Amino acid sequence: MQTAITVLGAGSWGTALAILIARNGHPTLLWGHDPEHIRKLDAQRENRRYLSGFPFPEHLQVTADLHKAAAFSNLLLISVPSKAFASTLCKLKPFLTGNTKLTWATKGFCPENGPLLHQCVETLISRNIPSAVLSGPTFAREVAADLPTAITIASEQSEFAKQFAGILHNQRFRVYTSTDITGVQVGGAVKNVLAIAAGIADGLGFGANTRTALITRGINEMMRLGIKMGGKPETFMGLAGMGDLILTCTDNQSRNRRFGLALGKGTNREQIYRDIDQEIEGISATRITYQLAHKYALDMPIIEQTYKVLNTDITPLEAVRNLLQRERKAEMMH
Repeated sequence: MQTAITVLGAGSWGTALAILIARNGHPTLLWGHDPEHIRKLDAQRENRRYLSGFPFPEHLQVTADLHKAAAFSNLLLISVPSKAFASTLCKLKPFLTGNTKLTWATKGFCPENGPLLHQCVETLISRNIPSAVLSGPTFAREVAADLPTAITIASEQSEFAKQFAGILHNQRFRVYTSTDITGVQVGGAVKNVLAIAAGIADGLGFGANTRTALITRGINEMMRLGIKMGGKPETFMGLAGMGDLILTCTDNQSRNRRFGLALGKGTNREQIYRDIDQEIEGISATRITYQLAHKYALDMPIIEQTYKVLNTDITPLEAVRNLLQRERKAEMMH
């Protein structure tokens, strides 16, 4: 008998993962916090708001009842925005059992209890609950379309990582395991900040040279912070680091890149929010990454200038000039 899975979060990524798991033959329950949205998913058998064009497989059901969602399976996969991660855990906690295992596909920071999401889990739930993080270069629409994809699942409990990898893995979806839960999470959060920076540069009309320089030096900044926080250097050269960064910096399916692109073109910020109409994780991640750089006394100029564009009067063009006018130095990785 196939293992049942509960997916928490009925946005585009949670829906894509639920579709993937159900296609793999596992009974799957997708939970969302908005009863009206869930009612539409149930009636239409499709998430027309966030992931239109992909009918739900036979094994996929939906609910707005969190108790029912937690009771459906002891394997829970959380895919809510990072700002809702802690509150979701708090609501979920009364329904958890000693057999619960937790995985999350959320990318971002948890400033109230973190900053990393596994620290939030340890604080709000338990240090002993088997847990893992899923991250890598994945656009929801391409996963739902069954296009070839590779991703990383990281856990300090290697057997749990292997178990969940087996649930997700198929001929079109390849899952690699890792024990570097810190590095994978830092990569998944910081890449969103750098995608905003790359979008800004493209919005200003700069070319491939500029974008490639930002990506390359951005990996360096990501690695510098990640190693300081306990991550492994090789993680940032893999799927959850370089892979995810290249994806989000170069393709307009990335909400963070589109946000930066519109900023670079001078679009009003409120208009950008209306146009994208989904969570832009890189905005909060920029603030927290900037704070972490100061906490650890790290030189992260791309992060710094992106923060200033979002939070001060500095213009995107001035930010690029500030980067280019920095003192010349030898190229070094972290």
